Amino acid sequence: MPKIRVLLVDDHTILRDGIKALLSLYDDIEVVGEASDGRKGIDRVCELHPDVVLMDLAMPGLGGLEATIEIKKLSPDSKVLILTQYGNKEYVFPVLKAGASGYVLKKAAGTDLVTAVRAVHSGQSFLDPSVAQMVIDGCVARRPETEQEHVYDRLSDREQQVLKLVAEGHSNQEIADLLCLSVKTVMGHRANVMEKLGIHSRTDLIKYAIRRGLIRIED
Repeated sequence: MPKIRVLLVDDHTILRDGIKALLSLYDDIEVVGEASDGRKGIDRVCELHPDVVLMDLAMPGLGGLEATIEIKKLSPDSKVLILTQYGNKEYVFPVLKAGASGYVLKKAAGTDLVTAVRAVHSGQSFLDPSVAQMVIDGCVARRPETEQEHVYDRLSDREQQVLKLVAEGHSNQEIADLLCLSVKTVMGHRANVMEKLGIHSRTDLIKYAIRRGLIRIED
């Protein structure tokens, strides 16, 4: 039986080494590649076409959310399994909407991670128990959306990517390099975002991103 081919995408080398060692204990799983950020992860997916991409969220440059959006466009058969320390809804819901098949917290047991890899590879979904309850609660009792929140869901994937990267402080050129776009295209997406959200300054854009949980302010 063919092994489950896994790509590890995380900016911490010691964590990748630990996960690789863990997965090597199982005969049906093989780590075929590694990447230290979202952009490199996308490149490796295009090169290797792994069965499962084990993806961190918070990484320098292109983060896990933006990388997930790109991967599901370029290699739709590759399943994305998020492995992160963040279990709050501001992280969970956007990445599931982007196409991730599973969400595991880094505090989970190693056996849970292996179960998750096998589950998403077989076409199932896998959610960490605490995340699963939050998703259920969110579906059962959704609060009324403000107009800006409603509009956010109508932004294209590219516009959502550009919004987050602008709010993180990246220049138009840096965003263009990260997303492999022209600066003119990035400026167009940025203008569309601000027009749709009714926001007229970068400061207000950053405040909006913080309120929505797209970026974090470190303590």
